[in-house]
Amino acid sequence: MSVNSMTTRTVPEEFDGVRTPLRGRDTELAFIKARLDALDRGEGGIIRVEGPAGIGRSRILAEAAAAARRRGTRVFEGAADPDEQFVPLGPLLDGLLAGKGPLSGAVRVRDLATTPGQRFWLLQELGDRLRETVRKGPLLVVLDDLQWCDDLTLLTFHTLAAGLSSHAILWLVAVRSGSVPSGVRTTLDRIRQAGAHELALGALGDRATAQITEDVLGAPPDPDVLRVARRAEGVPQLLVELIGSLREDAAVTIANGMARLSAGPPAPRVLPSVVRRLDQLSDEARELVRTAAAMGGPVTVAQLAELLGRSSAALITAVQESLDADLLAESGDRLAFRQDLIREAVEAGLSLPLRQALRRQTAGLPPGSVASPVDRPGPSEGTAGPGDAAEADRLRTEAAELAATAPGPAAERSLKALELTTADAPERPRIIAETIPLLWQTGRAAQARELGAVALAAGGLGPEDEGLIRLALARLAVPFDFSEAVRQARAGAELPGISVTARGRLLAMLAVGLSMSGEHAAAEQVAAEAWETAAAAEDRTAEATLTTVRSAASFHRMDLTEAFRQAERSAALADALGVSTSLWVPEALWHALLSNTTGRTAEALAVAEEGIRITREQGRTAATRMWLMTRSRIHLETGRLTDAQADAEAASAGTDDPGPGNLADVTLRYVMLRVALHTGDRQTARAYAAEARRMRSDGAPVVRHFGTWMLALMADFEGRPDRAMAELDEVMTSPAADRPAYAGLIDPADAPVLVRLALRAGRHERAAQAVALAEKRAVLNPELTFLAATAAHARGLLDNDLASLVTAVRLYEDCPRVLARASALEDAGRKLAATRKSEAVPFFETALALYARAGAERDVARVRRRLRAAGVRRRPSTSGLSDAWPELTAAELRAVRLVARGLTNQQVAEHLSLSPHTVSSHLRRAFTKLDVTSRAELTRLVKHRDSGE
Repeated sequence: MSVNSMTTRTVPEEFDGVRTPLRGRDTELAFIKARLDALDRGEGGIIRVEGPAGIGRSRILAEAAAAARRRGTRVFEGAADPDEQFVPLGPLLDGLLAGKGPLSGAVRVRDLATTPGQRFWLLQELGDRLRETVRKGPLLVVLDDLQWCDDLTLLTFHTLAAGLSSHAILWLVAVRSGSVPSGVRTTLDRIRQAGAHELALGALGDRATAQITEDVLGAPPDPDVLRVARRAEGVPQLLVELIGSLREDAAVTIANGMARLSAGPPAPRVLPSVVRRLDQLSDEARELVRTAAAMGGPVTVAQLAELLGRSSAALITAVQESLDADLLAESGDRLAFRQDLIREAVEAGLSLPLRQALRRQTAGLPPGSVASPVDRPGPSEGTAGPGDAAEADRLRTEAAELAATAPGPAAERSLKALELTTADAPERPRIIAETIPLLWQTGRAAQARELGAVALAAGGLGPEDEGLIRLALARLAVPFDFSEAVRQARAGAELPGISVTARGRLLAMLAVGLSMSGEHAAAEQVAAEAWETAAAAEDRTAEATLTTVRSAASFHRMDLTEAFRQAERSAALADALGVSTSLWVPEALWHALLSNTTGRTAEALAVAEEGIRITREQGRTAATRMWLMTRSRIHLETGRLTDAQADAEAASAGTDDPGPGNLADVTLRYVMLRVALHTGDRQTARAYAAEARRMRSDGAPVVRHFGTWMLALMADFEGRPDRAMAELDEVMTSPAADRPAYAGLIDPADAPVLVRLALRAGRHERAAQAVALAEKRAVLNPELTFLAATAAHARGLLDNDLASLVTAVRLYEDCPRVLARASALEDAGRKLAATRKSEAVPFFETALALYARAGAERDVARVRRRLRAAGVRRRPSTSGLSDAWPELTAAELRAVRLVARGLTNQQVAEHLSLSPHTVSSHLRRAFTKLDVTSRAELTRLVKHRDSGE
């Protein structure tokens, strides 16, 4: 390779030279962003990106380099080439010396690199030049395809990375997973010991697969096209080439906004990346791979030797080369293609006479010695060879051991065990039941549901096997469809002849589903039966789940002391058992929601943040998303509107949901509507009101109740209190056993909201009903000041009583509910303003400051009008509004000024003790309000306004 030119390669996710958007890599990009933020703070390091061929390593590196350049970070990029490993130090010199801004002293470095015996001085010179460069600002060095680097490049890389570890240099390297040369393995071990961060790229989920397919075809794929896309098994390069070839061959048509197959399933086709990998092989290895492709399924080396007319020993080098190229893989004592799509692509490249000749030769082998392509192992059916059953058992054991701390690797092992298990093997249903929750936890819910649905549809399952698969599907359904969770658990529990343990767990899951659906009476009835069954089986897992149900029942009865006691016991039991064995992941979610709803916000927030941290570390995508949804509710109810919106958006992004998501309905969609109402964002509010209308027809009562309350709030927002009360009538007259604990409300702080709304509509009896419930709740739980505050606030509104409103203000002072306190202050001020305007002003000004701090712009505007009506003509002094910055809230202004000083988003987040999501939201809103499009433009504006010019 010439040291004067960069290696050019086709980046995965490109079609016809056009790069499709990067899909399914939000977590990886967030990690790299965090490391770039650290680099901006002067912290260097090493990131090793690893994954199989075509998985998108080069694309991740390219995105990272582009992101660094946008920050103004200097970037050097180099890449190795398998055909030019004879050029010493070529890949690294490519990155450092080529391009628009090469490393200083390029001539001397190049001379040393090409002069024998100058290795020591070369390392010294490169080190000095890098130190000189980094003094001017942070540096990103990118090195792709480490597995093809020459020994001098490997030595130079790990020596410089170790020697310059205290400098602001981030080394970003990529290597193909699997077998690599010994020198590469030694380098990887050394950088690991030096603290390198490892980023393993796995297969994309169904959602990302569908998005990429739509990107290439220009329309969403229908189920048939999506089935073809899934044949790429989540490998982006294969996916883009496969779908691109369908488009080129007119095998897909766009009709009614959907991409559909023009005829039946497409024939196998040649894929460019497979051709390139074949071309890089020696003649012997290429011949071996082509022969294996024509044979169909997994084959032994002896069978290949017989067909090729050589000894098995003569194929050792060719076999290893094909394994190193990621074309073939070991499967017990056989060789199989990494993906059947690769086998088909190789076979499609053979001439018809050659294919026919090889098939005739294959037909001459002993019967059954070669697997048919249609029997190729897959996630729904498999074919086992000698030793495969033992290998499958080993993989299942490993998956079980990894499940609690590393569900991603556990899922891959479980899927592999499934591939190695025949369709009629008695243990296959159990492996399916084990695999479903692992796939769900790692963000592949649609794949998990399809796996279970196919198994049930095929029939022939024994009662115990069917029960376990239904239990897994019920667990999967909990976040997405409460009614489906109930259906699956009930169907499993009713199966005759299942074990006591399986029945106990199915009943426990049924109780959870009923409780989350809002069917409280039925949940308690099922839970009573489940307790007896779980006790007979001595099943602590079912006990942990049932304790959560018992806590929810106590909450519904407004016995919050008992609800807390049971929630703490449930969380402790689940924690002791390990999250992978819990039937509801995780029980601590309920504890956090319960704490928040009753005013223990600091405790709730601490639990939620710890849950997010742990699940992210373990790669539990589903649980992380559930925790983000929970934290969004906490942020909303404590007046952190931007944080709430950021968490809701983060929980919405990059999901692989098989449906709208009931848990999302009652968390993030509800949060987004409430934020829109507080900020006066009519367009967003209407969008989520449309979601609320869908929720009104859901099978789960709790989802219908949330939808009803959301629609009532929207009607009130639009100035239609009569319509709002009409929406609520159905909930407030529903059977008492299943009515929400707060008469249709979501949170105790909504009691004053309902009273105010009912009074505006002239529905005094509904207002009195809400007050009675709020007061009953406070009396039953005298230790919870927050509940006493909401009761006093509601009573003050109903009776138009200043003393009650002032009592509410005083009680709210010890609670972290910013918006509830501001609302009480505003109501007390409104009452005072009728007769004593001057005394009302301090109440209004404090409310204004609290609303401004929360970013509740609509509430801020309303209180300003009240102040003007009270005779206050000056702009009140608040914690966040500035004469020079009338467009921005306090939080937005603080973020803007820090960015103008040159801080990164991560640094701003740390400085203000906020999350990066929150800072991004602040800046996005500020950019829109100020009509600026870049940080440079923002900096100029800050300098201009803050200088008073």
